[in-house]
Amino acid sequence: MFDLAWTEIALILLVALIVIGPKDLPHAIRGVADFIKKARRMAAEFQVHVDEMMREAKLDEVKRQIDEVRSGAYDFKRKFEEELDPNRDMAKSFSDPFASSAPAYDSAAHAPPPEPEPAAVSAEPTVASATPASEPPPPPDDPPPFLPPFVKRDGA
Repeated sequence: MFDLAWTEIALILLVALIVIGPKDLPHAIRGVADFIKKARRMAAEFQVHVDEMMREAKLDEVKRQIDEVRSGAYDFKRKFEEELDPNRDMAKSFSDPFASSAPAYDSAAHAPPPEPEPAAVSAEPTVASATPASEPPPPPDDPPPFLPPFVKRDGA
């Protein structure tokens, strides 16, 4: 960068000591060091951005190459299909046979059943019966054909 020998650095420090003075020299050196740190940090950040731009440029080129390969493969596939099946008869034979002949949805056939008319109200009150409307079925008279050995039958 700067080609400075020790003698040149010593001469610069001696002039700075005389011009700035011994009292303010440490503050001046600290300021110069901070300036150098900021300059290095900015240079490093600039380098990172340049490297990132280079990577993006390379990625763009790689993406472009991949797109070219894809389009070439697609073109090859399309040309191959055109040569093999120019009228698309084979492709049509592999299509879904139910797709074109599917019946249309009939909303009338799938409509919910109509609600029954409310019963006419009679003047006489009805008395509820003591037995429930749906009784459980009576138990069977015969025992099941197989019972485990630890279960005793009632009659045995």
